[in-house]
Amino acid sequence: MTLTLTVSDEVRALAPGFTHVAIEAHGLVNGPSTEESSALLDDAARRLAARLDGRAPHEDPHMAAWREVYTAFGSKPSRTRNSAEALAKRALTDAGLPRINVLVDLYNAISVAHLIPVGGEDIDRIQGGMILQRAVGDEEFVTAAGGEEVVEHPDAGEVVWRDEVGVTCRRWNWRQGPRTRLTEQSTSAVFLLESLAPMPVAEVETAGAELAELLGKFSPGAQITVHAPA
Repeated sequence: MTLTLTVSDEVRALAPGFTHVAIEAHGLVNGPSTEESSALLDDAARRLAARLDGRAPHEDPHMAAWREVYTAFGSKPSRTRNSAEALAKRALTDAGLPRINVLVDLYNAISVAHLIPVGGEDIDRIQGGMILQRAVGDEEFVTAAGGEEVVEHPDAGEVVWRDEVGVTCRRWNWRQGPRTRLTEQSTSAVFLLESLAPMPVAEVETAGAELAELLGKFSPGAQITVHAPA
C-alpha cells in the first residue's frame, strides 16, 4: 500500500472489536454530482429505511457500539455523532442526503446503505503515513469557520486520525478537515470503512467490495486495490 495506515495500541485497547477496510484508488475521475450519483444516494436512503424498519439510527446495534466507544473516549455521542449515524439521520429527513461531488456521493451512499462510517482522503494531500491514535491535546486541526481558516485542538484522549502535519479527522470519524478532503480535482484517494463488533467483518468486506465496484464504474481504468481487513 502506497499510504501506510496504523492503528495505535491504545485505540486497539479502547475498541478491541475495531476493524477497518482500506480501498486505495489511483486514476480516479471526480466532478460535480450527477444524476447517477444522486440516484445512488436516494437508493441508499431506501435501503437504510428497510434496514432500520422503523427504528432510529442510534438503535441499530452497530451505531449503539459506536456511541459506547465515543462515550469511552470522552465525547457525547448525542452531540457529536459518528459519521454514519449523522448521515443516516439526514437520509431519513425530507431534505435527504447532501450532494457533494461524485466520489463523496459514492462513499456516502455505501455508508448509509450499510450503516458503516466511511471516509475518503486525497492521498496527494496527505503528508507521510496516517495513524489512528488518542490525542495529547496539542495537535493542530485546521478547519474553517465563517469563511476563515481556524486552528482547533482535539481534547486530550480524543481518538483522531492524523498524518505528519496534523489531525485529518476529529473524534475518530466525526469531522474531517478540509486539507485532505476529496475535491473535484482529486485523482488518488484512500477510502476507509470502519466497523466495531457486533458487525461481522464479512459485512464490512461486502460494503468495501460494493464501493470498489462503484469506483470502477464511475472511473473506468482506475487502479483500485481493496486491502484485507485490519
